[in-house]
Amino acid sequence: MTSVKTPADEARAIQDELRHHVVLDEPGPPPGRGLVAGVDVAYDDARDLVAAAAVVLDAATLEVVEEATAVGHVSFPYVPGLLAFRELPTVLAALDALAAEPALVVCDGYGLAHPRGFGLACHLGVVTGLPSIGVAKNPFTFTYEEPGTRRGEASALVAADGAEVGRALRTQDAIKPVYVSVGHKVSLDNACAHALALSPRFRIPETTRHADSLCRRALREAS
Repeated sequence: MTSVKTPADEARAIQDELRHHVVLDEPGPPPGRGLVAGVDVAYDDARDLVAAAAVVLDAATLEVVEEATAVGHVSFPYVPGLLAFRELPTVLAALDALAAEPALVVCDGYGLAHPRGFGLACHLGVVTGLPSIGVAKNPFTFTYEEPGTRRGEASALVAADGAEVGRALRTQDAIKPVYVSVGHKVSLDNACAHALALSPRFRIPETTRHADSLCRRALREAS
């Protein structure tokens, strides 16, 4: 008897295929220069809506250059490890609405530091071809030693097989670290340098702070 593939089975197969297209041997754009985009999403479960925001900043000044939003219906169930399939269609719509093309996209989430080694930052990078990184608020399932208390200090995020898949990075003195991982076409050293350059005052990068505020506003205004 032939088994019927579920949407989750098909999504995992897509991840397995796309994972081979992640580029890990390019340094990526230099921190503090060019245009950098942040993307984030917000959900309204009662209305089955998801809103995405893409905000482009001048990396040198951290001033907002452009912003765009998109609102859609959630088209994929919540499955651990497959969150990108819930978020990506609306995120891509928001990015497509931008006139500017950023040199880097910063995701509020994971890249290689993901149970299947292919988080939203990887998926988005491969689909768009843009260099991408993930800067997450929590370490997910990976272990790490607490980094030093000073801004810029970091420690490895370690997978079960002992591989370094990201870093716990202190962006502000004596504040809880963020968790940085490579998405596509960026080295881990450079990903951490970008995260620091984008976080001069707060724990979270300015790209994420602006995108978070904008997608929440777009969701409130959706009718």
